[in-house]
Amino acid sequence: MTSPETAAVTVTQFTRPSHLTRSLRRELAVCWAAVINAGGAVIPADSPPPPLAPGDVSRAVDRIAQDLAPERGRLLTATYEEGLAGWLLVRRAEHPLEAHCGVVNHVQTQVHLRRRGVGATLLRHVVLVAGEEMGLERLKLSVRAGLGAESFYRASGWSEVGRWPGALRLAAGDDRDEILMSLAL
Repeated sequence: MTSPETAAVTVTQFTRPSHLTRSLRRELAVCWAAVINAGGAVIPADSPPPPLAPGDVSRAVDRIAQDLAPERGRLLTATYEEGLAGWLLVRRAEHPLEAHCGVVNHVQTQVHLRRRGVGATLLRHVVLVAGEEMGLERLKLSVRAGLGAESFYRASGWSEVGRWPGALRLAAGDDRDEILMSLAL
């Protein structure tokens, strides 16, 4: 099997709720539930604790879709061999003093396709979309300490700009820092 590093990973941008088909929404939910179950994604507030089924996050996928608009929020998907390989969301910051900044959320790669360049491909594309199409000057995101994700983002040019010690409680006795990262465009 050819890996996504050597094969074509296609990135597609979605800017309107109507662009997300029922099938794509289902694929996003399947990916999200799998990533949560592997310990690597934020659980939507209205979802039960893991393990999750795709239906447990489908309402959160629908909320993401409803917030899409060219000037405000865009969904980027990566496909490989006709299937969803990963996705992320970029949104313009809502406060007028931060309107030149964007927030990147839900950077997810199918568990079986990790470490093959899918996430890095998505991050390269979000820089282009955010800067050239949305007119943003800076991106920010936060990651959970303890997973090594900050190294992945540093390798893509992001800088750690701060931490909120113990801000994330995964379970009793398992508090993690929230790592704040930034990228100038």
